[in-house]
Amino acid sequence: MATKAIQNGFNPDFASPPGDTIEGELEVRKITPPELADRMGYPLNTINEIISGNKEITADMATQLELVFGIPAHFWLNRERRYREALARRADAVAITA
Repeated sequence: MATKAIQNGFNPDFASPPGDTIEGELEVRKITPPELADRMGYPLNTINEIISGNKEITADMATQLELVFGIPAHFWLNRERRYREALARRADAVAITA
């Protein structure tokens, strides 16, 4: 039944990492990635990996993003979960058609 809902609903063929949203917030707030890294207490490399979608946002990171941007931690965790789910669906679709 869930598969049918996916077939009939919106099912984009792309996945946007939460880092896209982070980049947008950085731009609006005129904060650089090194400044974000400093505010969050993470190495710049970690921030860059999150922005590129290569590193998952953890609960701790989400709470730090909440402190910096004022956007609730649950938003960041949901955004991450949806992104990873989209990647998994795409990978499954490729595996099934291969």
